[in-house]
Amino acid sequence: MMKTMLASAVVLVALSAPILAQAQSGVAAGATTGAVTGAVVGGPVGAAVGAGVGAVAGGIADETRPRFRSYVSERRVPSYRYEREVRVGADLPESGVTYYEVPKEYGVTKYRYTVVNDRTVLVDPGTHRIVQIVE
Repeated sequence: MMKTMLASAVVLVALSAPILAQAQSGVAAGATTGAVTGAVVGGPVGAAVGAGVGAVAGGIADETRPRFRSYVSERRVPSYRYEREVRVGADLPESGVTYYEVPKEYGVTKYRYTVVNDRTVLVDPGTHRIVQIVE
């Protein structure tokens, strides 16, 4: 039984990789990431629970992204040069990067934003991990 659950989780993660690459917006990103993480930890039941928790913890919602991008652009935030791939899950350095608060009107108060290689990203301030690329 354990081997079957593990095999299912591996298949789910493998099949979800293209979805994770595309789904980097708000609730969709949170739900997808939560489902994959939940599946690895707890099998099919973990996937369902993880999707629900991840959806709640998403980033900038699809409908507010254009307005948020304009907000960041108007502030002329300098772009940090990062030698690695800018992707969800990448860890940024603790020093050398300036992190800015997201205004409350965008509904994301637990993350900060910055610009990395000319791309606006949301970052978990505790870990400096990119949680969303706002495109």
